[in-house]
Amino acid sequence: MTDISALRGVGIAVRRADGRAVTRNGWLDSRHSFAFGRHYDPANTHFGLLLVGNDDHVAPGGGFATHSHRDMEIVTWVLEGELLHTDSTGTHGTIRPGVAQRMSAGTGILHAEMNAVGATDDSWTADSWTADAPGARPVPGDPGTVHFIQMWVTPDHTGITPSYAQRDVTDALATGELVAIAGGEGSNAAIDIQQRKAVLHAARLPAAGRVHLPSAPWAHLFVARGAVTLESAGELDTGDAARIRGCDGLAVTAEAGPAEILVWEMHAALGR
Repeated sequence: MTDISALRGVGIAVRRADGRAVTRNGWLDSRHSFAFGRHYDPANTHFGLLLVGNDDHVAPGGGFATHSHRDMEIVTWVLEGELLHTDSTGTHGTIRPGVAQRMSAGTGILHAEMNAVGATDDSWTADSWTADAPGARPVPGDPGTVHFIQMWVTPDHTGITPSYAQRDVTDALATGELVAIAGGEGSNAAIDIQQRKAVLHAARLPAAGRVHLPSAPWAHLFVARGAVTLESAGELDTGDAARIRGCDGLAVTAEAGPAEILVWEMHAALGR
């Protein structure tokens, strides 16, 4: 792994999947790309505007109790299964693979999330869900386990009105190109976020498929499934990430088979 301090100017830092902090609590297996919860690391709090990148597996019947967020743009991307969402704006949503979802926490929002498998009227209510659902231990790849990536970026302004959006981008992903799934004003992304300096792209690459990363001062590449080769960095496997500073238009190729990637294009960073 390249020392992250090298990224003050130009460079690539590869962060391997097995180097991530892990949280397990029975129904949840969560891998953290950045410091999160009890896994505090002052040297790994963010990259660019990205503060959280959690790779979550939730077992059938499992889920997150009603909890609060404030002044954060939260984007969720499901890889397998279905995730149920409810929040204090009155929104209810079902997020599936190919559906981009965004929640703007703003002045404060309460929400809960649960694996659609095992959800019952007793465990899932619109108004409140006061305890984490018990669930069994999640099994990655099991049809009943919901697997999703949740990412947090800072908003342009604090104190905005909380809101929610989701949109199916399955057809666009079928092109094998990078698809702007969430971005600030002027990004032409499928859903909007309240951060003009950031755009999240996704691509489902066929075998031998290739895309070029957007040119930006900060770019974060996460391999959600499969393996790819990143120009100037080499092979990245499932769960690996690359933090890229000032490298324009690098090629990403799915050499060995199909792959799915998530790319944050960022034109600002915290404190800059």
